[in-house]
Amino acid sequence: MDRVAVIGASMTQFGKRDAWIRELLAEAGQACLDDADVSPLDLEHLYVSNMASGEFEGQTGVPNALAHDLGALPAYTQRIDQTSSSGGAGIYAAWQSVASGASDLTLLVGGEKMTHKTTAESTDVIASLTHPVEYKHGLTLPSFAGLTARRYLHEYDAPRESLAKVAVKNHKNGVDNPHAQFRKEVDLETVMESPIVADPLRLYDFCPITDGSAALLFCPESKAKEYTDEYTVISGIGGATDTHVVHERDDPTVMGAAVESSELAYNMAERGPEDVDVAELHDMFTILEFLQSEAVGFFEQGEGWKAVEEGVTDRDGELPINTSGGLKSKGHPLGASGVAQAYELHQQLLGNAGERQVDAEVGLACNVGGFGNCVITTIMEQA
Repeated sequence: MDRVAVIGASMTQFGKRDAWIRELLAEAGQACLDDADVSPLDLEHLYVSNMASGEFEGQTGVPNALAHDLGALPAYTQRIDQTSSSGGAGIYAAWQSVASGASDLTLLVGGEKMTHKTTAESTDVIASLTHPVEYKHGLTLPSFAGLTARRYLHEYDAPRESLAKVAVKNHKNGVDNPHAQFRKEVDLETVMESPIVADPLRLYDFCPITDGSAALLFCPESKAKEYTDEYTVISGIGGATDTHVVHERDDPTVMGAAVESSELAYNMAERGPEDVDVAELHDMFTILEFLQSEAVGFFEQGEGWKAVEEGVTDRDGELPINTSGGLKSKGHPLGASGVAQAYELHQQLLGNAGERQVDAEVGLACNVGGFGNCVITTIMEQA
């Protein structure tokens, strides 16, 4: 099977935007086509990763609208919704469309418009992905994060400061990302003294509500050089699902779907955790960076916090994690986040990451839906 190449990539400014979802999607889509110097008329498939344009904006039919706005008719269109892992699911769908031979040129655009809603309204939309029984009891993703963080700190004798150091690290990385929502460093004291949201997690342990979009353009590797000499390849990808009810899991500090999806991706790529040079993990909450770094095999269970304490995951460390600033600093527009993770890896692997550039030939992205309900792991490599 021919490997799938990424021949174009784009990311818009993340943060509070005046643009609505159609405008955000068109902005990223056109920029991606321009990056590859490809006409929209040449597209065969067009996918849109989006969780809740109907709930947030009352706007449905966004893939059809995007095809119209880009002038991409008569490309086949489809919306990909897998809650907060919609971006990763979109990568999987776009990869499948090319790897199967159904399309020789597929554009994926991920986006979400959220900031016009209040925090309470946005939290309620996101909380709708939980099990109805959990939802009726007022459980939201932040509450799951707080409960899991407390369990993790207790089980593995981790200091509370270790979580705060994830936020400090990722804000520092975000300073050098021109597209990040927050380009400002924070110190340990600021994080530790910020307001409690879900004990022991505080305000700076959480990512912001964000508007934004990102896009990727895919083709068979055998045809990539027809478009560009600079491209990356998806060498492995896998997706998996965990229990919908979080309390049914044997150990809430183990992200089973991340374990399963990463194993699938490693097997396809014929790689292992030791081969990864840079990673983008779904740090919607700081505790998730620990859980994912362990689940994908970078560190032993309960050891992820030590890697942060020792500087292993710093940008100049042995395994840089979230060089983009992560969701924590970059922002988390639900449908765009997984696509933006791959955008960061694409830039790193091509040597186009500017001030945040690291030495990398293999990258891994882990995009999480809900509280580990579903996960897509993608491995990207230099061509």
